[in-house]
Amino acid sequence: MAKNIMVVGTMSNAGKSLICAALCRILKQDGYKVAPFKSQNMALNSFITEAGGEMGRAQVVQAEAAGTKPDVRMNPILLKPTTDVGSQVIVNGKAQGNMRAMEYYRHKREYIPAILEAYNGLAKENDIIVIEGAGSPVELNLKNDDIVNMGMAKLVNAPVLLVGNIDPGGVFAQLYGTVALLPEDERAMVKGLIVNKFRGDIRIFEPGIQILEDICKIPVAGVVPYTQVDIDDEDSLTERFSRKNERKLVDIAVIRLPRISNFTDFAPFERYGNVSLRYVDSVGELGKPDMIILPGTKSTISDLKWLRQSGLEAAVCQEASRGTLIFGVCGGYQMMGETISDPEQVEAASVEEIAGLGLISMETVFLEEKVQTQTEGVFSGIQGMLAGLNGMKYNGYEIHMGRSGEKLPSLQGNQNIYGTYIHGVFDAEGIADTILKAICERRNIDFEALQSFDIREYKERQYDILADAVRNSLDMDLIYKIINREV
Repeated sequence: MAKNIMVVGTMSNAGKSLICAALCRILKQDGYKVAPFKSQNMALNSFITEAGGEMGRAQVVQAEAAGTKPDVRMNPILLKPTTDVGSQVIVNGKAQGNMRAMEYYRHKREYIPAILEAYNGLAKENDIIVIEGAGSPVELNLKNDDIVNMGMAKLVNAPVLLVGNIDPGGVFAQLYGTVALLPEDERAMVKGLIVNKFRGDIRIFEPGIQILEDICKIPVAGVVPYTQVDIDDEDSLTERFSRKNERKLVDIAVIRLPRISNFTDFAPFERYGNVSLRYVDSVGELGKPDMIILPGTKSTISDLKWLRQSGLEAAVCQEASRGTLIFGVCGGYQMMGETISDPEQVEAASVEEIAGLGLISMETVFLEEKVQTQTEGVFSGIQGMLAGLNGMKYNGYEIHMGRSGEKLPSLQGNQNIYGTYIHGVFDAEGIADTILKAICERRNIDFEALQSFDIREYKERQYDILADAVRNSLDMDLIYKIINREV
C-alpha cells in the first residue's frame, strides 16, 4: 500500500491545491508513482474522465502534475452547488441527485465506504498519495462528521501539513489558532507548518519561524513565496474573476454568470500576449469586445433570468447583430436557443419553460439522466466566420442534464453565432489560433501580433516552475521523513 501525506489549510484560499500539485510534481520528479486524492470537493469546475466519470478539476490538475491520468477515485465525492443551500451530489463519478445541505450533512458519513474503496484502490497502484483537505479543519460545528480534513487523515493514518496564507495578514493567528483548536490526538498528527504566499525579503520573517515553532510546538517545513504560475485554480475564490484586465489588441469578454462552471474552458485564450480575456457581469463592463462567450452554468434557467434582468441579454443580442463573434458553451449554448424547458424540475426551477436568446434555432429540455462523456472528432459543415475550423480535430467532454435534439453537430451555428456542448473545445491544437485568426481578419490585424505559443509545452513548464519554487522553499528532508513516518 502507498505511503501518504495530507495537506490541510487554515482557511479556503490558503493555497492547498497548488501545494498539493507541487508535491505531486516534486515526487514524480524524484521517481515516485504519485496520485492526488480529495475525499470531498465542492466545485462547479469539473471534468469527465476517459471512463465517463465526473470529478473536480483541482484533482485533474494535480494528476497532470503527477504525470498520471485523471481518475474519479481521486475525488470520490463532488458537490456541485445548484443553490445557496443545495448541491448535486456526485459519488465516484456518477450523479446521485440533488440534496439540500442539511440532508447531505445528515448522511455524509454513509459515504465513508465509497471514500475508502476509492482511496485503497489508488493506494494499491501508487507509491505515494498526496491528500488534500478542504476549507479549515477546525470548523467546530462540522467536525463531528468530518470526512475531508482530520477525519480523513484518521481514516487512512495520514501525517498532516498545515498551510497558512500570509498574504492577507494574520498568519500567526491562523496557524496557532488552528493548532490550538485541534483535539490533542489530531494535533499530534500535524507534523509540519507551511507559511504560503510570502512576499518580500524572507530574512524579515526568520524570527517569525522560531515564534511559530515555539507557540505551536510543530516544526515549520518552509515559507513558500508568492509564485506567479498559470495553473488552473479552484472556482470558488479564483483571482481571474477579480482581475481588471486592460483591453488588448483582441478583446474577449466572458459573461460571469452567477453559477458559472468550467471557466477553465477559456484558459487557451489567456496564453496570447496581446489577447485580453475579461470576466464581466454588467453592461457597463461589457463594452465592445471582439468575442463574447456565454459559459457553462450549473443553473441554466436561473442564470438566464439573471442575464435578462441585468440587461446583458439585450447587450449580447445587440453585439450579435453588429457581427461580433458570439460563442456559447454548454449552459451558455442552451441559453442561445429558442426555449429551455424543465418539466421534471431537474434544476428546481420555478417555471417549466423560458424563452432563450433566440440566436440559434434549438429547443432544450432538461431530463433526469445526466450526459457524461468524453468526445472527439473532426469539425465539418461550419459556415461563416469560423469556417476555418472545418477539418480540424477537436476533443473534450460533455456534462449536461439538458437535451437539445438528436444528432447535434459538434459546433452549431453560422455567420458569427456559434455554440457547443463540448467543454475543452478550445484546447486542441490550432483551434484557438483559428478563432483568433478569424477575428484578426475581421479587424484587419496581423495574427502574429497576438504573440501565441505552444500550450502543452507552456503548461508543463508552469508545473515545473511551481515545483521548483516549492522544492526550494520547503525542507524536503523533513517532508520525506514525514512521509516515511520518521518523525
